[in-house]
Amino acid sequence: MKINKEEKTPWICDKCNKELQLSEIKVVYLGGSFEVELMQCPECKMVLIDETLALGKMIEVEKGLEDK
Repeated sequence: MKINKEEKTPWICDKCNKELQLSEIKVVYLGGSFEVELMQCPECKMVLIDETLALGKMIEVEKGLEDK
């Protein structure tokens, strides 16, 4: 049996047991806001914030606020 390395295991909402879908989300954090595509549950609307966003863009917003 061949395994297709391009296939990815879907993210599943723990609460609703639905597959997360990529959605355009407006994120508001420490008074700053920006839009980003994130994985979101189609039923309960919970959003998965990945490490890249949490340690990248959100830190930029924090530093921008500290500089003011």
